[in-house]
Amino acid sequence: MTKTALLIIDMINDFNFDAGESLAKNTMKIIDPILSLKKKFNEKDMPVIYINDHYNLWQADFEKIMDYCSNEKSEEIIIKIAPEKNKDYFLIKPKHSAFYGTALHTLLQQLQVDTLVLTGIAGNICVLFTANDAYMREYDLIIPEDCIASNNDQDNIYALTMMNNVLSAETKPSVELGL
Repeated sequence: MTKTALLIIDMINDFNFDAGESLAKNTMKIIDPILSLKKKFNEKDMPVIYINDHYNLWQADFEKIMDYCSNEKSEEIIIKIAPEKNKDYFLIKPKHSAFYGTALHTLLQQLQVDTLVLTGIAGNICVLFTANDAYMREYDLIIPEDCIASNNDQDNIYALTMMNNVLSAETKPSVELGL
């Protein structure tokens, strides 16, 4: 029997970089599909794991990271997507992949997870690098096309194509997943 976990990658973000405004706009489009998936995972008592950049705070305290990242571009996104205390797992990561330098693989083993649903930003960077590392660790991958966002649509489509063709990820829309 498969056990699946939902990963929500880098959704707590300050968007203070060159393409930040564009990424914030694209991120708004994926919040509702991610929240719908999260609700389904919660109803089935399946793990939801937020994994986020640490913003040089180096503390796995999502409230501190949310406070640090809150600004005009990010506040609405952060409020909607915020982790739930004592319900969701929350890990920080030092680099692009959710596996690099983190306890994610150990947590997934302890939870006996073999399938990952990857969501978040940026699809062509952190989600792609996480998918690659997950594939090398032999996790089955589901990456709903409506649950990742990149700076532009072309980069997002390319990342989804790579994850589907090279990493054997299922990339259909979240409503078609049957979860």
